[in-house]
Amino acid sequence: MAENRNVKEDELYDLAELFKAFGDSTRIRILFALFEKDYAVNDLAEHLNMTQSAISHQLKILKRFKLVGNSREGKSRIYFLADDHVRTIISMGIEHIEE
Repeated sequence: MAENRNVKEDELYDLAELFKAFGDSTRIRILFALFEKDYAVNDLAEHLNMTQSAISHQLKILKRFKLVGNSREGKSRIYFLADDHVRTIISMGIEHIEE
C-alpha cells in the first residue's frame, strides 16, 4: 500500500494526473457506462445522448490514462474498462459519496 512506502515525486505527479482524468463529468459518465458493458463509440454516444466526436475525444483521454482499452470488431472499435483497478476505483468512489 502507498502509505507503507516512500512515494517518489514523479509517482505523486502521475497519481495527480490520473485523478484529473476522473475530474470531468463526461468522462465519469463514460466510465460508468463501461462499468456496465462494453460499447462501440456510436452506441456509447447514443446511450449518453452525446455526439460521437465528443465521446471519441474523451475516450482518447481515458485511453491515454490507461483507464479504457479497445478492440476491433469488424469496422468498429469496442471500448471497455482497462482492468479491475478501474472498476475498483469507480466502486469505491460511489461507495464514498453514498456514505
